[in-house]
Amino acid sequence: MPYSRFETDYTGRTLTVETGHVAEQANGALIIRVGDTMLLVTAVASTAPREGIDFFPLTCDYEEKLYAAGRIPGSFPRREGRPSEAAILTSRMIDRPMRPLFPKDFRNDVQIVATVLSADQENDPSTLAITGASLALQISGIPHAGPVASVRVGMLDGRLVLNPTLPQLAESELDLVVAGTADAISMVEAGAKQIPEATVLEALRLAHDEIKRLVQFQLDIKAQVGKPPLSYPAATVDPEVATAVAQAVAGRIGGAARNADKAAREQALEQLRAGIVAELEGRFADRLADVRKAFEAELKKAVRAAILDEGIRPDGRRSDEIRTIWGQVGLLPRTHGSALFTRGQTQALSIVTLGSGQDQQKLDGLGLEDFKRFMHHYNFPPFSVGEARPLRSPGRREIGHGALVERAVHNVMPEDDEWPYVTRIVTEILSSNGSTSMASVCGSTMALEDAGVPLKAPVAGIAMGLISEEGSDRAAILSDIQGMEDALGDMDFKVAGTERGITALQMDIKIKGLKWELVQRAMEQARIGRLYILARMAEVIPAPRTQMSPWAPRIETLHINPDKIRDVIGPGGKMIRQIVAETGAQIDIEDDGRVFIASNNGEAMEQAIAMIRDLTEDVEVGRVYKGKVVRIMGFGAFVEILPKRDGLVRIGELADHRVEKVEDVVNIGDEIMVKVIEIDDKGRINLSRRRALAELAQQQAQTAGAGAGGPA
Repeated sequence: MPYSRFETDYTGRTLTVETGHVAEQANGALIIRVGDTMLLVTAVASTAPREGIDFFPLTCDYEEKLYAAGRIPGSFPRREGRPSEAAILTSRMIDRPMRPLFPKDFRNDVQIVATVLSADQENDPSTLAITGASLALQISGIPHAGPVASVRVGMLDGRLVLNPTLPQLAESELDLVVAGTADAISMVEAGAKQIPEATVLEALRLAHDEIKRLVQFQLDIKAQVGKPPLSYPAATVDPEVATAVAQAVAGRIGGAARNADKAAREQALEQLRAGIVAELEGRFADRLADVRKAFEAELKKAVRAAILDEGIRPDGRRSDEIRTIWGQVGLLPRTHGSALFTRGQTQALSIVTLGSGQDQQKLDGLGLEDFKRFMHHYNFPPFSVGEARPLRSPGRREIGHGALVERAVHNVMPEDDEWPYVTRIVTEILSSNGSTSMASVCGSTMALEDAGVPLKAPVAGIAMGLISEEGSDRAAILSDIQGMEDALGDMDFKVAGTERGITALQMDIKIKGLKWELVQRAMEQARIGRLYILARMAEVIPAPRTQMSPWAPRIETLHINPDKIRDVIGPGGKMIRQIVAETGAQIDIEDDGRVFIASNNGEAMEQAIAMIRDLTEDVEVGRVYKGKVVRIMGFGAFVEILPKRDGLVRIGELADHRVEKVEDVVNIGDEIMVKVIEIDDKGRINLSRRRALAELAQQQAQTAGAGAGGPA
């Protein structure tokens, strides 16, 4: 393929695509660029289908190379290792809008790789990766019903901004990533600071208008440099088998699929499936795989028909009905906060741990952030779905669910000045039957309240589904979907938020088009469901606790002049190490002058605070200090009242009587009370022991008088 170069407008910047000169052995390859952010995106398909599988084997990888930002990896071998969380999330965002558009019977392995070659810290590489992945497929000849394009929407000062820069995004109230075709939105990923539904809908419309333009840009490129379509053997079910299965299950599958108990329903369906296979084994011994596929197709038809025709879901609920909710807080005695949230047969246990600044997570990626103070980790053990399999480290699904919950809750966390703790939440899924991520949002909120975190508002989450009929306007929006409805439905739309607005969104569409009227209906139905769930949560814990767990660390915040930071740290860190050694407190200092002191011992905390104040405070005229005599002269004594700050007590100011020799009153090493009476124009400090003693005596007399009831 000869070298080709294409350009289009990208919200006032230039988007450039180059192809024909790189990675020539890939089916499709290109370099996509905005500003100095550049990605190499490739798409490769195997030449033959993978044997013995009943799914489409797609792999999407987003590769962050730290050389792209002029960095060397911080790991011991100094090379990139396991993908960062941000890279895993972007890989998922590439996969989700691409996968539904491949042919249902396509079984060739396909791999999409987006490699960040240059990152200018201004232009977002993740949305370029999605658009680039689609374009690589379009020019490759691999069968795909795209193109797909992706854009980002932010909100600054109440105004929606298309494709904001990364610095703008750091200040934005909304971070909305949208992917879609010319006809419909197919994927949404968002974090928001309690944004109303109407504003989010407006942002989605703005995004889709830009997506349509970028889709046309891809079609123009495909027309010029696209390869011929790749042929492949269709993996279809034998029509004779499909007819036989349909006749065999007629009138039987609906009853088996209708049961509120997941385990009982799955057992009934498995028994029916086994019976059908046994009945048809004699006729189709060489096509039993087709029998099982046809059974799954009939199950999907039966469940969808019951919802559309009768308004009955597999567990008997109405379309807008939410399963029974109950919860508990404070169930783990030694943790800093804990909550159990149960909705139907989905159950999440969330645990909060509070730490100091030394516990924050260091990030080794291409983003602007270096450290993270709030974390949510999601675990999905096999027993939660009644399975026995080896425990492994978190996969992409667990990382994605954890990040969604983190976004939803982080947007209501108090500011660092109000809440100086590093906060980690771990959610253990104990039972799963749909929407475990949204149960994790609810459990995390309740656990934070149990820990005494002063949230801006409680957050709840709900997963919405869609059952639609192809070729007609009939559709049902389902609230609080369970596992079967997710697997057999057309949409998985997760919405988290407060009473005021949305804090996180995640939407995946499994069909080619979703009308705006359905999006609006889903958003409104989700809002009503969210308010209902918030009310149930408030019955368990109505507000954050006013007392923290006795096992949680206490943190005090001091604000010092940033110029004084070096005085607290000392040469080579000597001073801060001394404070830590003497008090046992943990001390973290920010560049803006905030000092966080963490300790479980109140006395040690006060000692550390006093030591830091002594190092950073300026001497005040009229204030009484406790100081140490460090030098004696014939005319007076020099007293250290703050570290490296001495003042002179002249002999006449040592006592309220005549003093012949300084040593008659004080000696080197004595600790005495002194009052600052003057700081002259050269910065010299004059002190008085006589006036300090008089002032202290007066205060004691006033205290004694008040204790006796005062004057008659």
